[in-house]
Amino acid sequence: MTTTTITLAAALTLVASAAIAQELKYANWAAPMHTITAAQIDPLTEALASGTDGAVTLRAFHGGELGAGPQDQFVRIVQGTADLGWGLPGYTSSQFPLTMMLEAPGALPLDQPVHAAFWRAADALEAEFPMTEVVAFWGSEPNILMMRDSEIREPGDLAGLKIRVAGAIAAEAVTALGATPVQIPMTQVYNGLQTGLIDGLVSGGSVLSDFKLEEVVGSITTGPNFGRLTFFTVLNQAAHDRLPEDAQATLAEGRAEWSQRAEEAWIATADRGLEAARASDAVVVNDLDADASAVFDDAMAEVTNAYVERVGGAEVLAAMRGE
Repeated sequence: MTTTTITLAAALTLVASAAIAQELKYANWAAPMHTITAAQIDPLTEALASGTDGAVTLRAFHGGELGAGPQDQFVRIVQGTADLGWGLPGYTSSQFPLTMMLEAPGALPLDQPVHAAFWRAADALEAEFPMTEVVAFWGSEPNILMMRDSEIREPGDLAGLKIRVAGAIAAEAVTALGATPVQIPMTQVYNGLQTGLIDGLVSGGSVLSDFKLEEVVGSITTGPNFGRLTFFTVLNQAAHDRLPEDAQATLAEGRAEWSQRAEEAWIATADRGLEAARASDAVVVNDLDADASAVFDDAMAEVTNAYVERVGGAEVLAAMRGE
């Protein structure tokens, strides 16, 4: 065989390999430096490339390049605008009534990981994720109150204030405490606080770093179990079914790891956010008196119990808790 023939054969092999390689499009509505990139997108990219010898690759589209707005992420994946993407069940709470119990205040002890609770009840939750495969599911660090300029030391301090929430259960909890819930995307919260559109928000401390809120938050209240936010990464079902078996196996085997890794990353980001807020002279209230804590806890328990009863989720919640 001549050198020319060998070279041509090698070139044809490369062309053939490129032709059969599959690229998955990952929709990231946040900026590329957001926690999701290092916590999940990068390791997922590496795992797929390694597990398939390069036959399947992942390409991330950051900053809403495949469509702006986290509230549309699930539909975006179902419709095939992207193959993969991450989002929050809370933005479309009515679609995820049972899954949303993981966000309910006091539903899970704060030391119990959300990702493990989800996978314990995954079979019961599958119907809430139609036309997709759940690649990862995780929770944030515990929710806290972050205020523009009010200090919250007891429930009465929230009366009449406008508080940004991410989902229906958080909205009910805020209402029970006498405040007015406001649902706007996290990407609009900085401006909302700066202009006074909202007085504060209930969310995990990771947003302080991820969305630079330490620049506009004047006080933080920690302690009461306000629940946690939850997040999913889903893969379009048709895109999943087109993948080779080794890629499907890689995704199935790695889902627990990616879920845990993301949750741990959110907690670490929250710690950095709280440090940044303190450095910006934000007041941190973490020493509520016993009476104030009890009022918060009772109000949260009432909201959660009513929600669980309304969606008929008692058995599923027990599975989530490992009972």
